[in-house]
Order: sequence, then structure tokens, then C-alpha cells
Amino acid sequence: MADTSDTRTPAQIEADIKRRREVLAETLDEIGVRVHPKTIVGDAKAKVVANIDHTVGRAYVQVNRAVTEVRGQFVDEDGALRLERVVPVALLAVGVVGLIALGTRRRKG
Repeated sequence: MADTSDTRTPAQIEADIKRRREVLAETLDEIGVRVHPKTIVGDAKAKVVANIDHTVGRAYVQVNRAVTEVRGQFVDEDGALRLERVVPVALLAVGVVGLIALGTRRRKG
């Protein structure tokens, strides 16, 4: 059988009850703050912002990597343009712009 005798004085028991009530009140206050709609919305917003920041950061890294790879195709290790690659691309771009301009002129005329 368990020992049910309590050797505390009534004042000690009252102090223990008071302390436990204070701890319980603090816990209830914390729960109230956590389940408050403003707290829930704020937490949700913070998570969304964190996810967006993470996604934007990853996208930036991927774009930066792609730009570096493309740049590597047109610039050598010393930073000089690789004319054998730049000139054909420039001619192609001029040709595409010219075709677009001709198409636009034909539709207007």
C-alpha cells in the first residue's frame, strides 16, 4: 500500500497550491496566445514568407548558374569574347529582328 501521509504543514500545502495555480495560469496564458487568431495568422504569414524567400533564393542560384554557363560559352577564361561564337548569335538575332520587322510592315501595309 502507498504511504498517504503528508508531512507538510498547512502553510506549505497552501504555498504549493498557490505556486501550482500560478504555473497553470501561465500555461493557460501561453495557450491562449498560441491559439489566438492573430498569432495563427502571423505564424502562417511568417511560414509563407520563409517559403517564398527560400524559393526565390533557390531560383536566384539556378538563374545565376545558368547565366554563368551561358556566359562561359561566349567568354574565354581571360574574359575576352569568343568571336567565333558571338558573331553567329548576333547575326541570328539581327535576322530574327529583321523577320519580325518585315512581318509587322506587311500586316500594316
